[in-house]
Amino acid sequence: MSSTDIGSRPFWWRVAPSAARTRIMGWVLLLVMAALGIVTFVTWRLLVTAIDARMDAALQLEVEEFADVKESGVNPSTGQPFASVEEVISEAIAYNIARPNEQFLGYVDGQFYIQSRKQPETPEVLAGDKAFDDLVGSVTEPVEGRYDQPEVGDVRYLAVPVSLAGDPSRGVIVAAFLGDAERSDADGAARLMLVVGAATMLGATAAAWLVAGRILRPLRDVADTARSITDSDVSKRIPTHANREGDELDDLARTVNGMLDRVESGVSAQRRFIDDAGHELRTPITIVRGHLEVLDPNDPADIHATVALVDDELVRMNRMVSDLLLLVRSEQPSFLQTRPVDIGGLTRDVFEKVAQLGERDFTLQSVAEVTAVLDPQRITQALVALTDNACRYTEDGDRIGIGSELVGEWLRFWVADSGPGVSEADRTRIFERFARGSAGGHRSEGAELGLSIVQAIAVAHCGQVDLDSTPGRGSTFTVVVPVRGGEPWHAS
Repeated sequence: MSSTDIGSRPFWWRVAPSAARTRIMGWVLLLVMAALGIVTFVTWRLLVTAIDARMDAALQLEVEEFADVKESGVNPSTGQPFASVEEVISEAIAYNIARPNEQFLGYVDGQFYIQSRKQPETPEVLAGDKAFDDLVGSVTEPVEGRYDQPEVGDVRYLAVPVSLAGDPSRGVIVAAFLGDAERSDADGAARLMLVVGAATMLGATAAAWLVAGRILRPLRDVADTARSITDSDVSKRIPTHANREGDELDDLARTVNGMLDRVESGVSAQRRFIDDAGHELRTPITIVRGHLEVLDPNDPADIHATVALVDDELVRMNRMVSDLLLLVRSEQPSFLQTRPVDIGGLTRDVFEKVAQLGERDFTLQSVAEVTAVLDPQRITQALVALTDNACRYTEDGDRIGIGSELVGEWLRFWVADSGPGVSEADRTRIFERFARGSAGGHRSEGAELGLSIVQAIAVAHCGQVDLDSTPGRGSTFTVVVPVRGGEPWHAS
């Protein structure tokens, strides 16, 4: 991400990393609020729809009951036929009991005449409302509608005309529901949901804060670890959890730890190279400088001897630097160039090369006739180094055996000698850089890096170097590598 992309974002996005917890909490709360609002609105609308449907059904039922009273033609109170429209309206309204928030009203010749008995919780706002009287008092056919009453709001009504043979008066019976008052339960339920939702949001706020903290802990660990790493200490790692396989943030921590491992490996290799080079190059430089300081420029023989010494030390320094660079490159993926190799032919070629290293009794002990995946040049380099090491610790005529064999899925190359052997105390130390065994030996042109290089080549092949030695009876160095390449080493 470029600095331009970051700078173009709003301030709330460009706050410090610690504000990520607040952003997560804010998004969680926003989602909770949106969900709460949607659920509350949908629930409220369903309740209102159900109440409206119930009011419409009740109005229809009341009208049917009015019709039954009128069509009977007989006053149920007296058992006599109706004498007037007023009597029909009065008896029909008295016969039907109004529900809460419901009113029955009667009109004669456009004027308000009578209403149902007042319910304690139902306000009397329609009787005497001139606008409502004008709206329903003179209808000539059934009319269903809604009226906005200033005091109680929405009113749903159904007006039915009433007439009686022999009476010229025209009447109207009205069944009305105070809609807003009837919907108050739904409004109360919605308000209750909002109150409960507000309490839920408070709990969600605390939960979001805690959960965001746990989720972002690996990121804080990454930042803390990055701050703790210095030029001299790259050993710190981010804490991970073995039981969180598949967790993205824990995978991030493991990935960063892997990167830090590679960085530490590179830094360690750099330090070893600097330490090793400084340690070993100091001696030849001191020798050359010392001889140059006492050189007699007027003595040709002294000049010739000094030049020869300087040349010899420079050659040794050049080989030493080459070996050190080789050890550094051994830790890089490009160090090996593997391919399928005929091990029998490789073993014979190596034997022919090393047989010229000294006046020793060289023997080709065994040859593995198999094809394996490895780097033939590096394996040759390792066997030559082992043979050179054997020559330095043996005398003319001593035995040196070379061979290869296949054991299961592992390929073994060895160099065996009849020299003084390696003591128990030296078996680990001789593979360290610039280390020499206590048995002594002829000084090489290098810097005692041969066995370190052999071990680096074996490890690069995912293998190992074995040492079998008895003091006074010789040593056998064995390079063990997998036949198919790239498989981990398992000690037998």
